[in-house]
Amino acid sequence: MRYHGSVQINEKHDHEKTTRRQPRTRQRRNAVKIKVTSVYVDDQAKALRFYTEVLGFAKKTDFSQGPYRWLTVVSPEEPDGTELQLALNNNPAAKTYQQAIFQQSQPAAMFFTDDVKGDYERIKARGAEFTMPPTDVTGSTIAMLKDTCGNLIQLTQLKRW
Repeated sequence: MRYHGSVQINEKHDHEKTTRRQPRTRQRRNAVKIKVTSVYVDDQAKALRFYTEVLGFAKKTDFSQGPYRWLTVVSPEEPDGTELQLALNNNPAAKTYQQAIFQQSQPAAMFFTDDVKGDYERIKARGAEFTMPPTDVTGSTIAMLKDTCGNLIQLTQLKRW
């Protein structure tokens, strides 16, 4: 038996050869991707207004079945990109989690931008309440704002070295 690239050649007797492909172990055909992530909100209608009219996202999906509403937004620059679900915090675990990270000044979501100072001015002019103006930290400039639905949102601009 000998190998030629990814093909294993079995030599049988003097004249007979058979080939069998080796399994590929280094390549993944279907990489795992983030398609949807969620943020808990206390009011989905208010959240939709904030995330579209103030932050500038676009509504992607909005349908209801009984009391349940599936609502997502996306970046208008990547309409087929990662969706942010605006999930209603209508259960005790969701409310406890949302309140705990808010009280610890932890952002519920982090959005990236190429111009954090420009976005800070644009979003502030649309009525958003910032808890931290653009601030230089290690490797980036960040700003923090309230989303009016119980969360802190961080805007991040990575530094170009």
